[in-house]
Order: sequence, then C-alpha cells, then structure tokens
Amino acid sequence: MSQAPSVTPGLPGRLLAPVADRGNALHPGAWWLWALGLAVAASRTTNPLLLGLIVGVAGYVVAARRTDAPWARSYGAFVKLGLFVVALRIAFSVVLGSPIPGAHELFVLPELPLPEWAQGIRIGGRVTAEQVVFALYDGLKLAALLICVGAANALANPARLLKSLPGALYEAGVAVVVAMTFAPNLVADVVRLRTARRLRGRPTGGVRAVLQIGLPVLEGALERSVAVAASMDARGYGRTAQVPPAVRRTTNVLTLGGLLGVCAGSYGLLAAQGAGYGLPLLAAGLLAAVAGLRLGGRRSVRTRYRPDRFGPRSWLVAASGVAVAVLMIRATAYAPEALHPGVVPLTAPELPLWPALSVLPGLLPAVIAPVPPAAEGSSA
Repeated sequence: MSQAPSVTPGLPGRLLAPVADRGNALHPGAWWLWALGLAVAASRTTNPLLLGLIVGVAGYVVAARRTDAPWARSYGAFVKLGLFVVALRIAFSVVLGSPIPGAHELFVLPELPLPEWAQGIRIGGRVTAEQVVFALYDGLKLAALLICVGAANALANPARLLKSLPGALYEAGVAVVVAMTFAPNLVADVVRLRTARRLRGRPTGGVRAVLQIGLPVLEGALERSVAVAASMDARGYGRTAQVPPAVRRTTNVLTLGGLLGVCAGSYGLLAAQGAGYGLPLLAAGLLAAVAGLRLGGRRSVRTRYRPDRFGPRSWLVAASGVAVAVLMIRATAYAPEALHPGVVPLTAPELPLWPALSVLPGLLPAVIAPVPPAAEGSSA
C-alpha cells in the first residue's frame, strides 16, 4: 500500500513534497551544490549572527530531510568537529598571541623567552578580549564551513553520487566515496558498540573502554574494505577501452586546464578581492573540464542501471544553494562592515537585514525535497 504525500499547510497540491522512493529521490549532486552554496556564503562573512543563521538553515534541512542510513548519522560528528575547531582556534590565540591590539585585558600568562631568531613569535603574555573575540569569529567561520560539508555528507547518498560521476573520474570517485563513507560508518560502529556495552552493563568511558571498542571498529572497517574490493572485482571494475593517443593528450590538457581554472575561479569567489575575475574563470574552467571529462569517459567501459537524473526538484534545491551564495557575494558590495564586524573597538555584532534574508532561500529543500519514509511516518 503506497504512502500518501506529506501535507504542508498553505501549499498547493503540486508543490507538496512526496514521500521519497527510488523513482523521485533527489539527485545527490543537488545536495552537494546546495551545501557548497551555503559554504560559499559562510566564507564571505565573519559575523557570528549570520554564521549562526547559515548553520541553523543547514541543520533544519538536515533534520527535516535526512534518512536513517549510516552516512546520515555523521552530521552530529561534524558539528562536534566544528566546536572543537572553535575551541582550538581560541586556545592557539591565547597561547601564541595575536597581532590584534586590544585595550581590554583579561589576564596575563607567563611568557616563555625565545631566542633572537624567533622574533615575532610569542608564547604566553598578555591576553585581551579583542584577540579572543577575533579568534572566536575566525573559528566560527571555519566551523560553519565544516558543518555545511557535513550537511551534504548526511543528505547525499555516496554510492549514488559515485554512480553519477563521469566515466573519466570513476577511479578517483571510488577513492573519494570510500573516504566519505569511512567516517559515517565509523561513527555508526562506535555508537552500536557503545550501546551493546551499555546493555551488557559494561563501562563506555575511559581509556580501557576506548581500547576495547577500537579493535572491533577497525575489524569492521577492514571487513567492509574486503567486501567492497570483492564486489568491484565481480563487476569487472578497471576495464578500459582503446582510444587514440591524440584524444588522450587532448583529454589531459582540457581536464588539467579546466581543473586549474575551477580552482582559481573558486579562490576568486571565496576571496573578497577576486570576485571580479572569479566567476568568468570558474565558468571557463568548468567548460574545459566538462569537455575533457566527456572525452576521457570513452576509455571507461561501464554501464549504469537506472541512472539518477536531475529533475525539477533537484534543480530547485541546487538553485537555492547557488542563490544563497550569489546574494551573499552581492551583499559584500553594500554591507561590508556588517559582514565583517570589527573588534577594535570592541562592539557587539549586528544582524544586517538583507544579508540575513539572503540566507533564507537555503530553506527551500526542507519544503520541496521528497520526505524520507521514516520522517513521514514519525510526523503522521
């Protein structure tokens, strides 16, 4: 018996998000484009209020649309990693000092004398509120980037993402997908073993418990690696076709040049000074890379069973992330002070209206993306 689509008050019937199945599932690339758009927006600001809004948008979409798959449970680990990065950035600023001047002294650490060749480096000394706040803003920016990547990792099926890659990138894609799935499966194994130990009345904390849990986790990771290698061998992985040398050389030039253009254009979009040349360079690099990948795909002999397609909902989800990135980049032209609040003098950050509204299109996937069956059943 089929499940009825989810009901969202105030939306017409054709915009209602259906229950996800194999036929209407969102393309995994759409989730990554959406998350990368949020990451680009987070890279353009150090305002903690805007960064918190971006993290809140990503967390809400993950809570509304993630499944019960092992990779979907890794979002909490990315959040904890982001908090650890913030704490580590503040600790480095306190211990190693900061070039930020400040008038509000918090405390003074014992300063370690260094030789003459280490001039400019300080360990210990005076700690001010301005340098701690600057380190906090800097750490929150990096934490927001990590959480956006974690959102994509929790929402996109890595196996389907591998299947959607061009043939020329299939070998590299396997390595990337294995690396992407290692962390979620590792977190799932640790949670499963801790629950089993808790049910048996054994301690789950301390060095001894960690050592006893670590061995089964590593054993499970090794078994999965052997199973993946066996399945790849059974499917004839590694078969290649003969292509002319001229096509191979053209493929290498286009792919390498396109990827370099993509890297340079991405850097231009992320840096405030390179917004003018970043977009043209990124577009040219993408065109060259796509042409090289299409040529390179001729040497990969493989077929796809029921390939994923970019449907209207996938395009809308990807466009919502791109819209957030573009609007935040435009916001740097008319509200640079609001996006980068100063710390000297020390003032409270303000939430600018238009940059904050620019983040809200990122909530669109929580409305239009297909609802996971588990989420549909829990909300009924």
